[in-house]
Amino acid sequence: MVDAAAAPERADGSAFPLYEEQPLVEVRDLVISYRGRPALRDIDLDVYRHEIFGIVGPANSGKTSFLRALNRMDAFNPAMQVAGSIRINGKNINDWRNEYALRSRIGVVFPLPVGLPLSVYDNVAFSPRLRGIRRKARLDEVVERCLTRAALWDEVKDRLDSLGSLLSGGQQQRLTIARALSQEPELLLLDEFSIAVDPVTTMRIEDVLRELRSEITIVLVTNLVQQARRLADRTAFFLTGELVETGVTEDLFEGKVKDRRTTGYLEGRFG
Repeated sequence: MVDAAAAPERADGSAFPLYEEQPLVEVRDLVISYRGRPALRDIDLDVYRHEIFGIVGPANSGKTSFLRALNRMDAFNPAMQVAGSIRINGKNINDWRNEYALRSRIGVVFPLPVGLPLSVYDNVAFSPRLRGIRRKARLDEVVERCLTRAALWDEVKDRLDSLGSLLSGGQQQRLTIARALSQEPELLLLDEFSIAVDPVTTMRIEDVLRELRSEITIVLVTNLVQQARRLADRTAFFLTGELVETGVTEDLFEGKVKDRRTTGYLEGRFG
């Protein structure tokens, strides 16, 4: 545990009181392979409550595999094997008998918008209905709140009955975020959320993420190192299946690193 007095600051300059607490996510000795071929090995890291935790690294470094393991998505892929320990709120994720109960606490946003073949309204109302919310007034409230938090409400409030697939790419990605938020997750996993989004929309979503940090914990996988610098409180650098190091984001970008490969990647010398 880190001494609170020596704890680093967040990206916004505020202190890290979360270092006094048990991490929300604790990963120990994590090994991920596909049909016996290693993708990640010996990963140890913690993610603290209400931080944006960035993960950067070249393609095929294991970043997406790490997110999949957090959400037990290996259950859908027989080729994927996961060993080691992942704890969320102190509980090993393999001890959850009901995988849906675990995933309902973890929102996921993929690189490309993955909308349900439903209206804008029903995309966001889908998860609340699964949780037993049926009253129209209550659903209306949830839909408006989540679309507002995803910076989309003003653009779609007059066409909630239209298919979500008819929205622009950037709007669809924000709809995906709204749908993830409708789960009321503790943890939000973002995998290259801006890969198919224009720069203006990307900045709008980044503003949303900064606001969400006060409510939930975010793990952000990105190939855009400057995006990690703008958003992440701490950042991990993955390289060819190895966790090279983790540190306060601004420290890493200022060259306060343990491994020169980190500086090389952040400065664009390879990747």
